[in-house]
Amino acid sequence: MTYEQPIVQSAAVIAMHMIDIADAIDLPGAQALWEKQKRPAGVRSKLSSTPPKAVTFGVPPLLLTLDPLDLTLLGSAYRAQVTVRLYDFGAAAFSIQVPVASCDWAAFSQLVNAVDALLGPGADSPVWMQLLEPVRAVLLSSLTRPSPASLHEDYLLGIVHAFDRAIPAGSMHERIDLVPLLSGEQRALSEQARKDLLQQRFSYYVDDLVVLTWDRAFMYEPRRDSDVTDILEVANAQLLEMRFYDELLDAELPRMYDMVEAAHHAGNPLASRRFADLARKLYTLVAEVTEVTEKVDNALQVTEDVYLARVYASALDLFRVRHVSEAVDRKLAIIRDTYDALYEEASGKRAELLEIAIIALIVVEIVIAVLRI
Repeated sequence: MTYEQPIVQSAAVIAMHMIDIADAIDLPGAQALWEKQKRPAGVRSKLSSTPPKAVTFGVPPLLLTLDPLDLTLLGSAYRAQVTVRLYDFGAAAFSIQVPVASCDWAAFSQLVNAVDALLGPGADSPVWMQLLEPVRAVLLSSLTRPSPASLHEDYLLGIVHAFDRAIPAGSMHERIDLVPLLSGEQRALSEQARKDLLQQRFSYYVDDLVVLTWDRAFMYEPRRDSDVTDILEVANAQLLEMRFYDELLDAELPRMYDMVEAAHHAGNPLASRRFADLARKLYTLVAEVTEVTEKVDNALQVTEDVYLARVYASALDLFRVRHVSEAVDRKLAIIRDTYDALYEEASGKRAELLEIAIIALIVVEIVIAVLRI
């Protein structure tokens, strides 16, 4: 098949990097700390073109503007815009936006791949940590239990705002070869692989298009609306946090088994207290994780906008957010069951101790009565 090579008149490549930086972030406190540094005022985010009653953030995140970043890509210099959006559940979503103008489609695809090579997950780029450290230093007092930022998610967007010709959105994937941009592959893909890659396509108007994959997306957005971009960021941030708590529970379960085993082998009259203390620790863990995961689940609420709801649901499926969330729920259920068993065992131990005390009192009374005879 022969594809067209239109001229991309206006476009952008956006590299997203989501990092878990704390258990929670005090957003009003972070905003005050940021503005105290004479930085541009932070903005509590909302979607750019969608009515609030149709799509709303559970807790509106805080958008901060950072200094521009100079990048060299394919031998050319670019000045990229940089922002970070902070979510109350502890995620920081950095975004580097590279403006593009006047290049053909093949060159634009190559530029998207060049950004991925420089900033993508396999590049091990120091850029993200260089952006994170000064932000974290300023906001440290607004972070609850800061984390080492070892867990992250990346996503890449190629967004075209204008071509040199009109191309209907419905047939764009047939007239322009989107596969090299979406796959990052230089070799030709099989027909089945191409079909799978182009499967998640969405349009609302006749002149817009979104094509999603698990780590990249292509968008044609002549009105420059950022709603879909924001929704993809939220979905990635949700995946990041669910992964964080999945790994946390993976580490806690073996530790829990060891603590239960140690309590069982204590073999002393105060074993009931050991069981009760352990049960309280597990209950606290379940309560904390459940509270945060509910915040993550409710980070974005789509009610009336059917189009954005479809894009959001597709992104959650592609990123396997629900799969990880279900794994977290299963592990929480195991801990809840263990808590119930420990609570019952603690109650049983207390009953046994009470029975021993009653028997001891009876024996003492009998001995005293015999001695009086």
